[in-house]
Amino acid sequence: MKAADVSSLRMLRRARDRIDRDYADPIDIPALAAGAGYSREHFIRAFRAVYGETPGRYRTRRRVERAGELLRSSNLTVTEICHLVGFTSLGTFSARFAELTGMSPTEYRRQAAERGGPAPIPGCFALMWRSGTPCSTRRPRSRSGRWSPRGRCRRA
Repeated sequence: MKAADVSSLRMLRRARDRIDRDYADPIDIPALAAGAGYSREHFIRAFRAVYGETPGRYRTRRRVERAGELLRSSNLTVTEICHLVGFTSLGTFSARFAELTGMSPTEYRRQAAERGGPAPIPGCFALMWRSGTPCSTRRPRSRSGRWSPRGRCRRA
């Protein structure tokens, strides 16, 4: 491989890593392209050639993957999850989710619950993780010193 090819792949990988890290943020494709040293159009073509999909499509897939994880593991509403993973429109979120998974978010959650799995994470914990806002609990521990599921979370 030529040095220019390795450098190009490194820059494309950094752009992909940024999408992976900041999937919920509004990522500006022209800014990603400029950071990788490409024009917008050339960046999209190069990204597609290396990763098999455009940067926008890759970001959408990452958002839907994360939404599926939240639907399986938290008790947040579909609308809360939609906004938490970076979609601004519930309709767009539902359409993209169904396009990539073959079912609506509500159906996906229902089927995941039927299959079983871990107990859902309280929604306030998931929101706290995303926003960095502390979450205090009332009665977080039982008298024996163990965590009590009866404790209620409230935003501080």
